[in-house]
Amino acid sequence: MPDDAIRCRGLHLELGGEAIYASLDFHVRDGEFLCILGPSGCGKSTALRLIGDLLKVDDGRVEVFGQPPGEAWPHLAYVFQSPRLVPWRDAVGNVVLGMQLRFGGMAKRDMEARARELLDLVGLGADLGKYPRALSGGERQRVAIARALSVEPRIVLMDEPFSALDLNTRRRMRSGIVSIWQRTGKTIVFVTHDVDEALVLADRILLFSGKPTRVLETIEIAEPRPRDLDTSPALRAHRERLHARFEMLESRQAVKLRTTHPRRGSEPCSEKP
Repeated sequence: MPDDAIRCRGLHLELGGEAIYASLDFHVRDGEFLCILGPSGCGKSTALRLIGDLLKVDDGRVEVFGQPPGEAWPHLAYVFQSPRLVPWRDAVGNVVLGMQLRFGGMAKRDMEARARELLDLVGLGADLGKYPRALSGGERQRVAIARALSVEPRIVLMDEPFSALDLNTRRRMRSGIVSIWQRTGKTIVFVTHDVDEALVLADRILLFSGKPTRVLETIEIAEPRPRDLDTSPALRAHRERLHARFEMLESRQAVKLRTTHPRRGSEPCSEKP
């Protein structure tokens, strides 16, 4: 087995009086494409925040290449749900901005040259001078991916980066990110609540439970890429199993919400008329 890039052991976390993790354990192998899959509100994005040192765990240990997240941040880059581009810079300028914030002393011409190379890598070589308003949603997200790669991370944390895109654009972006991962050899941790997305992308899928969250299941995906969920019996079987587990998780969550927060007027009246 390859060395682990990330190790999370015995994580306990409480936010707003609610237990998010009771004892969460998982690891990410160096160079793998890992998807964290789970229902809304189960703490998927929170896991990325802990890895990226944006949030502190109450108990347990997070290690990134054997270091605490606060020491390992130079190895990490984020791609968020929204591209977060600055409107007054063109595509090259937005990628350069990431390098300026990480590598203040790097020569501007070197940063611009690297930005052009990365924009070409993500398929925007003909759109270097376009501003965000002139780019489509998928193109803006590709600029954000190029910006993340520009700081030379070993790990890219991706928090549902395609969730706001239309179906056809999401499919193209999935194919594109697999190609980028294969060409760069980065470790990618990709959060999603989309079963099909996880099956198309991942080497390995972690299925998170409802809160307090734990890993319900780890699924190794051995199918070669590119993947077609409709023609692969193995992928169809994984899809059916995961959809069934999602239905179970959502049903349990609904019961828990009704029990914890009953609707007004639903309690039996104990007073005599």
